[in-house]
Amino acid sequence: MDWAERIGANLAEVERRIRAACDRVGRDPAEVMIVAVTKTHPPAAVEAAVACGLRVFGENRVQEARAKIPLCPGSARWHLIGHLQTNKVREAVGLFEMIQSVDSLKVALEIQRRAEQAGRRMPVLLEVNVAGESSKFGYAPDRLLEELGALNGLSRLEIQGLMTVPPWSPDPERVRPYFRRLRELKLACEERLGVPLPHLSMGMSGDFEVAVEEGATMVRLGTVLFGPRASAVRSGAGDGAEAGD
Repeated sequence: MDWAERIGANLAEVERRIRAACDRVGRDPAEVMIVAVTKTHPPAAVEAAVACGLRVFGENRVQEARAKIPLCPGSARWHLIGHLQTNKVREAVGLFEMIQSVDSLKVALEIQRRAEQAGRRMPVLLEVNVAGESSKFGYAPDRLLEELGALNGLSRLEIQGLMTVPPWSPDPERVRPYFRRLRELKLACEERLGVPLPHLSMGMSGDFEVAVEEGATMVRLGTVLFGPRASAVRSGAGDGAEAGD
């Protein structure tokens, strides 16, 4: 099976499952954006995905994106979904349409500086470590609320919402409370800022239906669209610490 055939069949099934999840909670499926996670997959997979109608793609690492993006269709839009080090911010600002993984004021200040140099505004999501896992990046909820005013004061950042990677579980229902907590935190942020935040990026291949039921506007999907990555080291917890699967 070639890339187009595989992705086309998988995408149809994913869209069916998103529609069903939306129906269960009275949402419009058009509110849910698929971010196709292409880490380790070749440009040919991106080209096939674009041909199947996907438009937004997520990469975890700046280095991989730097090599891959120039070889992909120009219509593809790119989001950084993995941890961003300050020494990679300049490249990230040049490569990506959105950075979903702003996890500290230090990183935000560097994005501000590099975006100002580039003469652009940078849409971002604030990553929250809802469960407080030591193995993962992201704001603690209380710290996020403390720094929200400073983050919002950075003129080159457009804060568009929140992102999280919940603890891995084979049972999607066990991660529902973390998605719900992120939704509640978004409401608290909106109240403090006095403006709506349009996006909640949450849900991956194993739990995206629950995430949609809890309000996700972006789901980060890799394996369920592209199949297993040949280079992945498989374990019971899959990609636990990654922002997309």
